[in-house]
Amino acid sequence: MKISQTLRHDRRGFTLIEIMVVVVILGLLAALVVPKLIGRTEEAKRTQAKVQMKNVEQALELFKLDNGFYPTTEQGLQALVTIPESGRIPKNYRKGGYLDRVPKDPWNNDYLFISPGTHGEFDITSYGADGVPGGENEDADVNSWDIGK
Repeated sequence: MKISQTLRHDRRGFTLIEIMVVVVILGLLAALVVPKLIGRTEEAKRTQAKVQMKNVEQALELFKLDNGFYPTTEQGLQALVTIPESGRIPKNYRKGGYLDRVPKDPWNNDYLFISPGTHGEFDITSYGADGVPGGENEDADVNSWDIGK
């Protein structure tokens, strides 16, 4: 009899007060952490766009290193995935291309590629969250010439 009574006492669960204390603590932590994370989504997308642009720039540099020129605006960034069939055809195109696929910007829009560019050998632009030229804050354009070489 004594053993079964002891087992019953060892199996007791959490009290309602203990559960409520844990819920309140989790609520306070969420109230402190969530506001700091909410505004970071657009900042993260802008950073991702800059990283993607740097990757495309590296692929463009490899293309030029192999072929002596950059793809034209008409050939576009697709020239980094498959060999161009029009315009100046590269003679030393790397087997498999220079990118697996042409990336979309973090807002699921195409990057604008101009070659030769007005700010350098080529220009790459993302129009930001609104997808149109110009804008402020999260709608501001992300430009390759603004992120440095």
